[in-house]
Amino acid sequence: MSAAIGPASARRSLTTMKSKSIMTTLTVKVKQIQQQALDIKSFLLVGPEGGALPAFTPGSHIDVHVGAGLVRQYSLCNGPGERDGYLIAVKREPESRGGSRGMHALQEGDAIAISAPRNNFALDPSARRHVLLGGGIGITPLLSMAQHLQAGNASFELHYFSRSAAHTAFHSLLSGPELKDRVTLNHGFDPDALRAYLQRLLGQRADGAHLYFCGPQAFMELIASCAAPSWPPDSVHLEYFAADPAALAGPQQEFRIRLAKSGATYAIPAGVPITEVLAAHGCAIETSCEQGVCGTCLTGVLDGVPDHRDVYLTDAEKSAGNKILPCVSRAKTALLVLDL
Repeated sequence: MSAAIGPASARRSLTTMKSKSIMTTLTVKVKQIQQQALDIKSFLLVGPEGGALPAFTPGSHIDVHVGAGLVRQYSLCNGPGERDGYLIAVKREPESRGGSRGMHALQEGDAIAISAPRNNFALDPSARRHVLLGGGIGITPLLSMAQHLQAGNASFELHYFSRSAAHTAFHSLLSGPELKDRVTLNHGFDPDALRAYLQRLLGQRADGAHLYFCGPQAFMELIASCAAPSWPPDSVHLEYFAADPAALAGPQQEFRIRLAKSGATYAIPAGVPITEVLAAHGCAIETSCEQGVCGTCLTGVLDGVPDHRDVYLTDAEKSAGNKILPCVSRAKTALLVLDL
């Protein structure tokens, strides 16, 4: 779910944030559903027997098994010390592939399966100041960050951009006494006004400051371009919640993959994901979002040049060419040798 765009690269650890493991699921109950804004509902998920859920850090997300074979990732909105339940928020999207519709159809008392929390969008402990920018439903991971930073008396500011007050999720919490002095709520900016605002905000980086942002793709690209002149790549952290349509729509040609451990070679037809071909031959790779966002299917590349179409790997990681997200990415060479 985390990647770099344009000239800004998010600094993340390949070893700590991309370790592959068998993901277990937890069964939780929907304790409370609240309307947080137009088309946005929050869901409080608790263990069926009560008690503490696995610990998490701000910026974490969980996989939610919305229906048969349908898994989506949602950021935790919780503040520090909240271990008796996970709070997520979901916007109902008109073009949803089923995830948001399924979530909005849930009722209080329903049981669903989730993963333990994972974090690809963590706060940097070396930062002396944190600048948080959220657009629309992208506020969700930043809300958790803000509450943790506030509790730790850390230096931070949060700027939230939405169409109107009615579209502002968690408005009462963000404008409440604990956060209001650190939060700026912005409504209805046109593109030119938003660019001017961001240029003023990001034109000069304070010493030791780090930037975090999440939201719609155009919003993310604009922030990256405004930050690029003043913010070094290792001070920029971002998280996508959707794939890049332009990358996914790129030209496709058939190529082959070889599995290093067995030597088996398979053709990957145009328009067919690597993961689909492998699953058909009994070599299923664990997947989740199937959009190149979450990093679940990350696989090593031993030979060949990947055609990266994900929004998870940083620019530097893509240039290295030794990893691939096989749910969406393809090959620039006739053959890819995978570390499988």
